Amino acid sequence: MPNVEDIREHLLSQDVIWVWGGSVAGLLALWRLHGVDQVMHEAWQAGVVLTGVSAGSICWHVGGTTDSFGPDLQPVTNGLALLPYSNGVHYDSEEQRRPLFQRLIADGTLPAGYATDERRRRAVSRHRDGRGSHRARRQGRVLRRARLRRVSRVGRRDPARAAPAQVRASRR
Repeated sequence: MPNVEDIREHLLSQDVIWVWGGSVAGLLALWRLHGVDQVMHEAWQAGVVLTGVSAGSICWHVGGTTDSFGPDLQPVTNGLALLPYSNGVHYDSEEQRRPLFQRLIADGTLPAGYATDERRRRAVSRHRDGRGSHRARRQGRVLRRARLRRVSRVGRRDPARAAPAQVRASRR
């Protein structure tokens, strides 16, 4: 049970909701049990910034790869889908993540998506050390991959303008 009297009022009064990692399957199950999934959708529509790392990043998307079901990575496909893409977390730090994420997009289990290397806090960013963000999509029977180059810095630029057009359109 949530630890505040009115979870809806509490979440809608926030500017930013940051969700930590853990089990994305457990997180989504508990949110759905308590109706938090519906409140998160309402918060998204109201313009609350929803963000997080690992499971707290996958949850906003259609799905991604997870170890929520045991030691072997598996797809999770029942995310909140506020963003109509898949999300590949830990893309450079866990050897199995990248090939599985790419295979799940190539075979249609997951929709086209975005992936982030470790310690990336911007949805779309680039660093000189080679870490950054990636996009993967299926085109016919071919998987297309690209490292994203656009940089978004809150306060210097409107983040909505730095986001891909498809993401901006999905909020409307």
